[in-house]
Amino acid sequence: MKTFSKTIKNKINVVLRLDLALRLVWKSCPGLTAANFSLLLIQGVLPLLSLYLIKLIIDAVTDGMATPDKGAAIQQISLYILFAGAIALADVCIQALSRYVSEAQSLVVTDRMHDVIHAKSVAVDLEYYENPKYFDTLHRAQQEASFRPTKIVNSLATLGNTGISLLAMAGLLFYFHWAIGLLLFASALPGLFVKIRFADTIYNWQRKHTKTEREAWYFNLLLTHESHAKEIRLFDLGSLFRERYKNIRTRLRHEKLSITAKKSSAEFFVQAFATITVFASYSFIAYKTVQGSITLGDLVMFFQAFQRGQAFLKQMLNSLAGLYEDNLFLTNLSEFLNLEPKIITPQKPKQIPDLQHADIIFDRIHFKYPTSNRDVLKDISLTIHPGEHVALVGENGSGKTTLVKMLCRLYDPDSGKILFNNTDLKDLDATAIRHQISVIFQDYVKYNLTARENIWLGNINTPLEHDAIIRAAQQSGAHDVISGLAHGYDTILGKLFEKGEQISIGEWQKIALARAFLRQAPLLILDEPTSSLDAKIEYEIFQQFHQLTQGRTAILISHRLSTVRMADKIFVMQDGTIAESGTHEELMQYQGLYATMFKRQAENYSI
Repeated sequence: MKTFSKTIKNKINVVLRLDLALRLVWKSCPGLTAANFSLLLIQGVLPLLSLYLIKLIIDAVTDGMATPDKGAAIQQISLYILFAGAIALADVCIQALSRYVSEAQSLVVTDRMHDVIHAKSVAVDLEYYENPKYFDTLHRAQQEASFRPTKIVNSLATLGNTGISLLAMAGLLFYFHWAIGLLLFASALPGLFVKIRFADTIYNWQRKHTKTEREAWYFNLLLTHESHAKEIRLFDLGSLFRERYKNIRTRLRHEKLSITAKKSSAEFFVQAFATITVFASYSFIAYKTVQGSITLGDLVMFFQAFQRGQAFLKQMLNSLAGLYEDNLFLTNLSEFLNLEPKIITPQKPKQIPDLQHADIIFDRIHFKYPTSNRDVLKDISLTIHPGEHVALVGENGSGKTTLVKMLCRLYDPDSGKILFNNTDLKDLDATAIRHQISVIFQDYVKYNLTARENIWLGNINTPLEHDAIIRAAQQSGAHDVISGLAHGYDTILGKLFEKGEQISIGEWQKIALARAFLRQAPLLILDEPTSSLDAKIEYEIFQQFHQLTQGRTAILISHRLSTVRMADKIFVMQDGTIAESGTHEELMQYQGLYATMFKRQAENYSI
């Protein structure tokens, strides 16, 4: 009994939860939404007028055949036909206008929903992007968000439209005979229950198979995206990934077709029952006409009333079932939009300290990623003084990049504090503090935009044509690369768009460095951005970097220890801890982990 009550309650909640769709559509285009509702309601009234005029025309023709005054009869019939034609033309005009308004509304809402999803994607914390469940939620939202809200509003408008017409037809049939009115509803109601039942089945099936559908999308991406094209061909992986994609889609298709077959079977019996009720009603109306209880015009009117009433009722019940289905799927969008960020800016954030003159203090930091049980950072304590250039070195997985992400407040520590002088990072506005940091990670983005825009994105408050962009390119070594392109700074980088030019990884890194230099922030972080450059060029860039950032605090992460030896202080990380710290000379004298790593690398190259 409890399970049944819970099921009924869930269904009621789904049907009633229309406010999200209504708000989204209304905010997107209030004028178009109001116009759409108005046009649909007008369309709901016109069928009754049309049907009544048909009755009048037939009765006038019947009476005219029996009257000697044919001219008066023809005049009356012509007047009725004129009115009927005017209503038909008005209906055609309103339908055309309604199609245009509906299409315009759909396009506006679709664009608006993509914007809502984009805004939420940017707002959620970085940790969501490391959780597969988030991508399941995003995938479901992307599938439904672009059309479900508009479909719900249109279903509501259709309910209003068909509801008015249905009431008119049902009232007419009940006036004729109560049994005919009941048969009208009996013919369509079973179809509603079938649609609701299978709406639940399809919704649950799609949620269950979200992960599998994403796997198919992934293999499609591998087969079609340029970033995988080289390895797909070199290792002859095309056939393998095509086969995997095909197997997943075949399995999904068979399961969905199985549901469709059951649904079609149920709909057949429902339609068979509806057909029987229609012809039973027709027989009764014909019988009454033969008996002389109603006129020939009444016969046509009641025939048409039952036929149209059934169509209106079917359309109305389909809208109700569709509304239920749309609301089920709208839970996917609601689930996504209800994701809450965990990196929260306080309501009254403290004033940001002058980072150019502030100590950066990591005080007993502990952290592990939400999807992992492994401690990435363990009791990290270190201090970076104003204007100091420090280096973080260590093997992969030692926690270097994670520590930098903490400083940018992309994550919060599980315990411990990050302080600027005596101000806790959590007490500051997260966006504002990021504006004070210029950072380039090893997995920097290669934007398929112009060379100028690729650099300008480092500080979009700078005018796009400003000389600072060229200066940043000169500082990173990218200026010579850009000058050699067909359209210089206006050349599109990458081959995604027409007239784009591809550049090497090393050249991309110089572009990314220029992007970091453009910001002129008091704190600069370089997380292995030059790993694809040869050792000599990397050393020269870091030398120039030290000169350009005098007086500013800088954090360097690099595997090549020869490039960080000029740092004021080097922190050696191992298994999430600070194993050693000091200058290059001090660490070499210590003969510990750093000295071992440096000597091992020195055997392969020299500067």
